[in-house]
Amino acid sequence: MQAAPELPGRTVLPDRTVEQHGGPVRSNVRSMQVRVSSPTPMIQHGTAIALAVTAGHFINDAYGAMLTPLMPALQSKYGVSIAAVTLLSSVYSLTSSVMQPLLGILGESLDRRYAAALGPLMTGLGLTMMGFVPLFGALILLVAVAGFGSGFFHPAGSAYVAHNSPPDKRGLWASIFSAGGTAGMALGPVFAGVGLTHLPWFALIGVLFAAMTFAVTPSGTQKARKFKLREYAQIFRGPMQWLWGMAVLRSLASMGYNTMLPFMLFARGFGQREVGITLAIYALASALGGIVGGRLSDRYGRTPVLRAAILTTIPFFAVLILSHPGQWWFYPLTFVVGAAVNASIPVGVVTAQEYAPEHVAVASSIMMGFSWGFAGLLIFLVGMLADVTTPTTAALVSISLLIPSAVIAYRLPEPDKAEFS
Repeated sequence: MQAAPELPGRTVLPDRTVEQHGGPVRSNVRSMQVRVSSPTPMIQHGTAIALAVTAGHFINDAYGAMLTPLMPALQSKYGVSIAAVTLLSSVYSLTSSVMQPLLGILGESLDRRYAAALGPLMTGLGLTMMGFVPLFGALILLVAVAGFGSGFFHPAGSAYVAHNSPPDKRGLWASIFSAGGTAGMALGPVFAGVGLTHLPWFALIGVLFAAMTFAVTPSGTQKARKFKLREYAQIFRGPMQWLWGMAVLRSLASMGYNTMLPFMLFARGFGQREVGITLAIYALASALGGIVGGRLSDRYGRTPVLRAAILTTIPFFAVLILSHPGQWWFYPLTFVVGAAVNASIPVGVVTAQEYAPEHVAVASSIMMGFSWGFAGLLIFLVGMLADVTTPTTAALVSISLLIPSAVIAYRLPEPDKAEFS
């Protein structure tokens, strides 16, 4: 007689027999031991790691978002021109974003635990101490060091999330990590509101988060064979190039809108309050849209979500630019556009990771830092266009870049869900 099949979540014991007159008789009572299904320790630890680096992403990007609101105070303190103080943003963008792929390559040969824990600490200490250095040249150096902290953190944090996420939920986990940074950027101006004098107190938050991250994350280094620089260059070929180009155009479109928004609303008779509300709604929608996009990509594929998120946004974005807060649909439409255009951000990161499964950290840095930083270097072109035309025209030209971005998305092959090295 066949043994009873095992049922999920149960341990089945053999049938018991009892001796009676005439031989053994099988009892019709089956002894079962039921155990409650619960997450394995490995899954629990992986979740803890992902949450720890997401918290690090939150505080790291909160520190980074303090720089722009503090520029008038820094200009007054150090007695420099507007052009000189805006140089700080360029320096921070260079070391935190544009150089991120190089920092990701360097990070693969080091223990990423230190990058994940100490990166936000460097960023926090550097940017909270901006009002306490004696010379403006020293301030530039301090901001550059802070940028390196952020540049080291992002590839390491993203790699931790990728390595510990279930293969069928990579998009969701990456989007939660991304949402942590978006939420931090919304909090940064609140930190900046206390002024340069009291800012160092916020460095203690970074110390706490760094200690937590270091305690939770395991040591992590590239276990595969060592790669030469020429082999790293091979990563940025084929579909990865097209994916990066798609991300640059999408980022430039979004940044162009955000940059022109204050000028457009001021020209239509609205003030800083409406600008702040609009940007807050846009940022909140970006975080939620990223989570939805990541989960949809787990179910329906990476490239279908990339294409749909970018292409369907274009007409709504155009209507939004031509609207204003006095119209009832303006704020709901801001939410829809923010969610849609940014739904593709974490999906693009996971796509890059699956294109280069042996170099998850480097692939992440190409999409998270290099694409955004490169777009940031080009944003001055939008400002020049606004000077010779109008801010509305410049914003409309910016979002037109979503058209070639969508075309590129249709060229991308669907990546295999390979195991990460």
